[in-house]
Amino acid sequence: MRSILFAKRNTKEILRDPINLFFGLGFPLILLALLSFINKRLPHDANNSMFEITRLASGISAFAPVFMSLFSGMLLSKDRSSSFLMRLFASPMTAVDFILGYSLPMLVFTVAQAAITFLAACIIGLEFSANILLAIAVNIPVAVLFVGIGLLCGCLLNEKAVGGICGALLTNVSGWLSGTWIPLDLIGGTFKKIAEALPFYRAVQATYAALTGDFSAILNHLAVVFGYMIVLYALAVIIFNHKMSSDNV
Repeated sequence: MRSILFAKRNTKEILRDPINLFFGLGFPLILLALLSFINKRLPHDANNSMFEITRLASGISAFAPVFMSLFSGMLLSKDRSSSFLMRLFASPMTAVDFILGYSLPMLVFTVAQAAITFLAACIIGLEFSANILLAIAVNIPVAVLFVGIGLLCGCLLNEKAVGGICGALLTNVSGWLSGTWIPLDLIGGTFKKIAEALPFYRAVQATYAALTGDFSAILNHLAVVFGYMIVLYALAVIIFNHKMSSDNV
């Protein structure tokens, strides 16, 4: 209950800023429309390998939760810089309660984000099926991963630094290494091997496997995502708990 009440407060903080709504819900749609337009202008032989609608929808839906990293990190960092958290530290809330309170709104936001993205993709040409619901569910652990990155940065850095790392840097890193901007098979070599070892590429492949009904591949890719997610969240809880104990927020 403490986490839910805190999550409600954080939801209101996010919704107060219309820029959050634009980047969280609007930007993936703009990206989907832009890459779909590019896809239609490609030669027919490349059309099947570059931005085919199923790959495009899965790539953008798995990439879009990167904004949850920015939102969660900025919100936590902002609370740290004010006296808000100091007052809450006097309450019975634990570090886990705080981390869950920051995470829950982001997960709800991610489900809405993925649903809107896939709906737009269906309008463009994606075949509507029950697999879309599975793909939305796959996006939840992906969002948890990104939120974990944001919370870890929010625990350690100020607002400006969080904006730089979770905004421009993480957006570009996840975009290129996930294969959202360009298929990794076209690059190959060491770059592809590095990408396959990171969770961003695995998140896209898990979502694509869900859309195409390749159920055995989903768990293989999500295993990597879960591994990174657990480590990041454990670090966020430990560091946040340390700051609560030392009152050094």
